[in-house]
Amino acid sequence: MSQAHYEVTPIGTVRSPLTDRAAAPKQGYEGSPDAWLEFDPGVLEGLADIGPGDQVIVLTWLDRARRDILRTHPRDDLSNPEVGVFSTRSPDRPNPIGLHVVEILASEGHRLRVRNLEAIDGTPVIDLKPVLPGVLDG
Repeated sequence: MSQAHYEVTPIGTVRSPLTDRAAAPKQGYEGSPDAWLEFDPGVLEGLADIGPGDQVIVLTWLDRARRDILRTHPRDDLSNPEVGVFSTRSPDRPNPIGLHVVEILASEGHRLRVRNLEAIDGTPVIDLKPVLPGVLDG
């Protein structure tokens, strides 16, 4: 493997009632509570055109994930056959980048209230991307 290293600087933090990884839903649409994304002041200008009703992809750094996992049982269910981690959405992986499609509910200063985010409280936010028409439709 390449020995190149890359620096990723968080732009914000997840603020959520979810505090226990084991109790969090596996996917945001599976019963996650509404949460807030709190952004650093230096990136606020980049949020200028995002508002309620928009769908965005939130990229997070799953800082409490294990990085030494290459095989897993999908959904942590031991009755599922073990598979390579890259064919799953498991947080445990060499580079634990989380991908979350959320809906913006509100914008208040340096915060966005979102729906369908399963990340736990304190998770670093590393980027936002717009959901483009047709991209997630298959």
